[in-house]
Amino acid sequence: MWPYESVFYQIYPLGFAGAPFENDGVTVSRILKVLDWIPHLKKLGVNAVYFCPVFESDTHGYNTRDYRKIDCRLGTNEDFAAVCDRLHENGIKVVLDGVFNHCGRGFRAFKDVLKNREGSPYVGWFNRIDFYGNSNYNDGLWYEGWEGNYDLVKLNLKNEDVINYLFESVRGWIEEFRIDGLRLDVAYCLDENFLARLRQFTSSLKPDFWLLGEMLHGDYNRLMNDRMLHSATNYECYKGLYSSFNSMNMFEINHSLMRQFGPENWTLYKGKHLFSFVDNHDVTRIASILKNPAHLPLIYALEFGMPGIPCVYYGSEWGEKAEKSQGDPALRPSFEAPQWNGLCEYISKLSEAKKGSEALNYGSFRSVLLTNKQCIFERKTQNERVLVAINADSEDFVAHFNAEAGRAVDLITGEQHDFGGGSLLPGYSAYFWKTE
Repeated sequence: MWPYESVFYQIYPLGFAGAPFENDGVTVSRILKVLDWIPHLKKLGVNAVYFCPVFESDTHGYNTRDYRKIDCRLGTNEDFAAVCDRLHENGIKVVLDGVFNHCGRGFRAFKDVLKNREGSPYVGWFNRIDFYGNSNYNDGLWYEGWEGNYDLVKLNLKNEDVINYLFESVRGWIEEFRIDGLRLDVAYCLDENFLARLRQFTSSLKPDFWLLGEMLHGDYNRLMNDRMLHSATNYECYKGLYSSFNSMNMFEINHSLMRQFGPENWTLYKGKHLFSFVDNHDVTRIASILKNPAHLPLIYALEFGMPGIPCVYYGSEWGEKAEKSQGDPALRPSFEAPQWNGLCEYISKLSEAKKGSEALNYGSFRSVLLTNKQCIFERKTQNERVLVAINADSEDFVAHFNAEAGRAVDLITGEQHDFGGGSLLPGYSAYFWKTE
């Protein structure tokens, strides 16, 4: 599928566009700002964009009011269609956030329940309504909120009317915006039968339509399989990526990669394509997590070299900093214009190497050399073999290993490499050696 040969870019639209946090009801075409960033995306090597919520919501986007209307703070449906059209014209796919586990208190069906109580035709649209209880909003009734957040009203995904409403909304997104896939918010909470039906429905509308699920812990195969999701967010490796550098212990990320993709029969996700990231809209930016700034290019090299679909969060490509403790608005800012620096240039080279390599897109994984501060692993298909080498140490390191080849070319720089007499890895360096 197309995502397996893609480099993603994540945008949180309400923050990116500088929209007010509270929905003020005023329509402003802020989403058109994306148009000005398309040259930056192309220069970075991006060929797919994942947009966090764009539909009308109460505040942060995940408390949806209307699944068929672009948030007025971002503009109109016509504005967003123009953005999607321009992205597609530039060879960039579009993936939207599908927030189906819950809605906002401003959703018309829930407002009808608050008004008409037992007489509302929408009572069955929600997971649990108790008319003898009360909520922290003093509604005179109790309802289930997602993880105790009562601005996120839990939908009943076993109700046929809810399923039909959501599926018809998705049909509209495909027809109006020609979207190419969905990232399903808190997919680990979703009803499995709902996911199976969504997969069947979207595939019938667009055979290469892609479904990515937000998953945190446990076995991703529960939802990532031939019946439900195509891919899942690789939170296991997210933690291993940064802590391997911070603790100077490359064994940690290697353990996760071997567990997920290694050559043994018991590995969990061999042949599958998880969604890789070093940060996103919910976590501290990577430039604020890494203790050593010299590791910033290297963690991206590791992300792009390991099995999976790499994604870059807007602003992090030039090393923007922000910590989760500062609150979500700090993680989701508006930048006047994109910046371009050495890190951006490096990521652009990683992007081109990744997209152009069969081995990096589809290859198996095998650990070749491993120390606390260095790792070399192999990505291999029948037609291509790439050795990914990382030296996280400030000192040069000479790697002695059976390269099974005499020479190679580095896909990042284009430079030739001779394996004879050991391979020199300068301090803080990374290579994608395509062997001859």
